[in-house]
Amino acid sequence: MTKPCPPQSTSESDDEQAQDPREREEQARNLCLRLLTVRARTRAELTERLTKRGYPDDVSERVLDRLTTVGLVDDQDFAHQWVRSRHVNAGKGKRALAAELRTKGVDDDVIAEALTDVDADAERVRAEQLVADKLRRERLDDPADDTRVTRRLVGMLARRGYSPSMALDVVKVALAGERERRRV
Repeated sequence: MTKPCPPQSTSESDDEQAQDPREREEQARNLCLRLLTVRARTRAELTERLTKRGYPDDVSERVLDRLTTVGLVDDQDFAHQWVRSRHVNAGKGKRALAAELRTKGVDDDVIAEALTDVDADAERVRAEQLVADKLRRERLDDPADDTRVTRRLVGMLARRGYSPSMALDVVKVALAGERERRRV
C-alpha cells in the first residue's frame, strides 16, 4: 500500500533560509526581469508571482521598489498602454477594460485616469466597426433574421463591455443600413 504524500510546505526550506539575503534578492530581481521581458506587468502581478515562489515580503518590496524607481514597473503607464491596445485591437469597451485592469491589480484611480483616453465617441465608432464587420457575414434573407442577428450582435458587444443601450442602438442603425445597402 502506498502512503499519500504530504502537501508541499509553503514555508522556506532550510537551504533557502540559509541563503544569503542578497542572493535571494538577486534571484527575485532576475525572476521579475524575466517576467517583464515577456510583457509589461503591474506591481500587483509581480508581487503575486514572487509570493507564489516563496519570496518574503521584505525582499519583494525592495526588488519592486527598485524596479519602480528605474521605470520598469509603472502601473499608470501599464494601464494607459493596456487601454489603448485592448480598445483598438480587441475592440473592448470601457467596462471590460476596467474589469481587466482590476484583475491585474491596478488601482481604481489609475483605471479611471487611463479610461479618459477612450471617449464616448471613440467607443461608439469602435462598436460600429465591430458590428459592421460581423454584419457583412450575416444572412438577411428573411425579416425574421433581424431578431436573431440583433440578439447575436448586441450580445457580442455586451461581452466586450459596451453598454446595452448603446449596443442596441448601434446594431439597429447598422442593420437598417445593411438592409438598405443590400436592396440596391
